[in-house]
Formats: sequence, structure tokens, C-alpha cells
Amino acid sequence: MAKSIRGPRTGSGKKPRRKSPAAKKGPPVKKRRKKLVAKDKIGAVIIAAVLIAAAALGSLLVLYLHSARAPSDNSVAVVSPAVPAVTAGKNVETKTAAPPAPPVPAVQAAAAETAPQKTTAPAINAQPVRPVRPAPAGEGPLPVAAVTPGGVIERPPKSRGVLVFVIDDAGYKLRDLEPFLAFPGPLTIAVLPGLPYSAEAARRVRAAGKELFLHQPMEALGGQNPGPGAIRAGMGRDEIRETINRNLDEIGPVAGINNHEGSRVTMDEDAMETVLALCREKGLLFLDSRTTAETAVPKAALRLGMTILERNFFLDNNQDRESINGYINSALARAEKNGSAVCIGHVQTAGLAPLLAELYPSLVERGYTFSSASKLINGKGL
Repeated sequence: MAKSIRGPRTGSGKKPRRKSPAAKKGPPVKKRRKKLVAKDKIGAVIIAAVLIAAAALGSLLVLYLHSARAPSDNSVAVVSPAVPAVTAGKNVETKTAAPPAPPVPAVQAAAAETAPQKTTAPAINAQPVRPVRPAPAGEGPLPVAAVTPGGVIERPPKSRGVLVFVIDDAGYKLRDLEPFLAFPGPLTIAVLPGLPYSAEAARRVRAAGKELFLHQPMEALGGQNPGPGAIRAGMGRDEIRETINRNLDEIGPVAGINNHEGSRVTMDEDAMETVLALCREKGLLFLDSRTTAETAVPKAALRLGMTILERNFFLDNNQDRESINGYINSALARAEKNGSAVCIGHVQTAGLAPLLAELYPSLVERGYTFSSASKLINGKGL
């Protein structure tokens, strides 16, 4: 019998198993997937770390560039002087200027140009302050900017009109003059020549800081006596000049001249041209009291190329308080409409000075400006 040939046996007595191709290629699929997932996680962590680091570096770079960026509007930083500021009720000295503000977008900038602006000012211990600068003689208190406890400046309102009050007929009694000299605002006071107290009245007017005029008497149509030192109809040019110069020697120096009565003379263009020519030579203002509607003063002034003032209201034709107050109200309306009003009153009207003094603070608060005659004509009272 043929003998079968067997291969070698293993210790277990079984044939050895052949290895499958898959076993030869490596570990099972599950194990390889686990390794790939682990590698992906590590890569993701690395990428995230790189992105975080890049973002941090980018932020630092942006901050650096922002802090180093120069202003784009060519503005110059100005360091203000130290000013007191309020911090918790205590004075603190600020020594450095605030950093420049960032650029404003175009829309906001346009809105800022049209919006009303408020100016802030430092306050000390949160107390209201009223800065006052000295007023020139005769000018009275000037409008000031009041600083509120919050430190906001409230500027005075724009003037509603200029008021000029001329007080005639000084020189009779000094007692009548005193209340007008004590008036807190500017006044123009016209002194008559040749009276017992003319020179002393003029001296007191100047000493009180009020504006002084020569109240030049002139002949009226009614024929009444205009008083000493008058210009009369029929006077020649030299006589008129001599009369005025004599009166100026007694009353002067003065800022101007206005006529006392004089309806007959002020209708004479040649006579008034002589008066105005003398005023021009001496640098004096002329105020036409307009005692007649037929006054020739404007024509004479036009021929000489001079600027004059004209009276708008007589305040005390009737001397009762109600009538005077009515004329003042008319003057306020005219000043508000036309820019100014010139009012004439008389020193002997007992209630005029007290009424003006009573009304003065409220009129200033309402926005009216008090001025003298010469400042109005020179444009300084507006």
C-alpha cells in the first residue's frame, strides 16, 4: 500500500493555519481609524492655537497703530493754562490738556454745526460767578455773562434796541439835577447858559460821568424870551458864532449842542448852516430837538455833509407818570423796530428821574441798551 505523506505536526497535533492577506497588511481597520481621529484632533488644536495667537497679534498691532496714528485734520494740540475745576466740592488744579477727541463722522459733524453751542466755564465750589469789567464813566453797568452753578455761561440776549435819554434845561436848580446825576445808566444832560447855576451844573454833570451838551437857546415863533445867550432871527454869521463860543466858554467842554426852543431860527437854513459849520470845526455833535416840523437843520446838514441826530419823542409834555410811561413804551417799540430811539425830557419834571431809575434794570434785562447821544451817532452805542 502506498504510504501517505503528512507534513510536520505542531505540538497540538493540528495543522498550522495559513495567515490571511488582511492579516499580513497590518492592524485592523478600527485601530487605524482611531489613530487618524487622534491625529485630526491634534491638528485641530494646533490650528486653533495658531489662529488665537494670530488674532492676539493682530489686536496688538491695531492698538499700536491707533495710538501712533497722527490727527488727520492737521490740528495742533494746545495745552491750556491751569484752571480750577470742581471735584467732590474741592478745588483741583488741572495742569494738562485733555487728549484730542477722535474724528467725528460727517453726519455728526454736520449736526454739530447747526446745533446751538454752549460754552462751559470752570466754577469754584459750585458758586455762581458774575464777571464784571469796569464800565467807562457815564456808561453805567455793562451786560455781563453770568456763570450758573453748573458752569454754563448764559450770554446776554442780543440788544433789542438802543435808547438815548437827553435831559434838557439844567442850570436853574441844582436840586432838580441831582436825581439824574445819580441815575445808574448813561444820560446826556443839556445845560442852559447864563443861569445862576449853569457853570456849576455843567461841572457836576462831568463829575458824575454823564455826557454834557450845551442847550443853546434860540428864538421861537411865539416870540417868548428864550433866555440868556440866545441866537435870534436876523443875527449875522459872526454874531451867531460869537454867541455860541461865549456859551461854550461857560459850559464847556461839551460833547455836543442841541437847541432850546428855537422854532423860528431852526427854520432858517442859513442860520443853521452857520451853527452846524461851527459844530463841525469844533468836533461837536448837533441834536435837532425838532421843535417844529418845518426845521431846516436836515437840509443844512446835507449841504455840509454832516450827520446829525433828531429827537423822536418828548417824554414829558404831560408830566404825569402814566403819560411819561406811555411815551417810553412808544420809544421801546421804535427802538426795537428801527434800532434806536432818542427821547428828550426836562430836569424840572419831578417824576421823570425816579421812573427812569425804576425802569432801568428791567429794560436792560429785557435786552435794551442805554447809550449817550454822541456814542449813538458814532456807532458805539449800537
